[in-house]
Amino acid sequence: MIIPEFQSQKEKEKFFTALTPEQKTEALNALIRESDHIVFLGGAGVSTESGIPDFRSKDGLYHKKDRLFSRYKPEYLLSYDCLNKKPAVFFDYFRKNLDCRNIMPNDAHKKLAEMEKAGKLDGVITQNIDGLHQKAGSKCVSEIHGSALRSYCVSCRRDYGEDFIFENTEEVPHCPKCGKVVRPDVVLYGEFLPQRDYEQAIAWIRYADLLIIGGTSLEVGSAAQLAHMYHGSYLIIINKGKTKMEGKADLVFHDSIGKIMNQIRLD
Repeated sequence: MIIPEFQSQKEKEKFFTALTPEQKTEALNALIRESDHIVFLGGAGVSTESGIPDFRSKDGLYHKKDRLFSRYKPEYLLSYDCLNKKPAVFFDYFRKNLDCRNIMPNDAHKKLAEMEKAGKLDGVITQNIDGLHQKAGSKCVSEIHGSALRSYCVSCRRDYGEDFIFENTEEVPHCPKCGKVVRPDVVLYGEFLPQRDYEQAIAWIRYADLLIIGGTSLEVGSAAQLAHMYHGSYLIIINKGKTKMEGKADLVFHDSIGKIMNQIRLD
């Protein structure tokens, strides 16, 4: 399939709306083939197919029944306030629910790494903290919510590896160098996004001519803001559920992200 040159937005909408499911897959590949600066913006749904639960769905982490934490709101357990006021509770919850060290990348992660290697993807912007994009082979990744696979001392800023918090026998892990708390390098509720990663994400978005949004409903403000900054030629959304901005998308797939990404041909 060759994507025609459109004389108006209405003509463009009419073309994509009329496509059959088979033609949508052809159009997906045509857009990827014809675009020079592709960016992927992903959320929790990218990693659910690796076995990592999302946060807000009925089977998500926030609906998990655990009497040890039932007295707290889920958002509080991953907040800056909890880390500072109830650190033992914070680290207990973090260790039990966010250890992703042995999780493996799925087809979506692998395809994105393949696209980057082939020169068809400028970068991945992820809300996830599991490091699966890098594990799959992606090099250009903006982690706008940080990573559970990194940790650092709140005082001397010394970096620690992915095992330090999860294998530390202290109720609250402390820095062997200065004795202060070692925390995960993730963005907690009540904290700002990492400046360097967010600025990189903005640069990619503003330069992109094709944005693929996958595995996110765009309910989280940071991702939604980035999506609204995009003013390139084409927008593709892949998500099992409804996603904000679908009315602005050229192609929408309500399906498994791994399944759809596997239909991308790079040869």
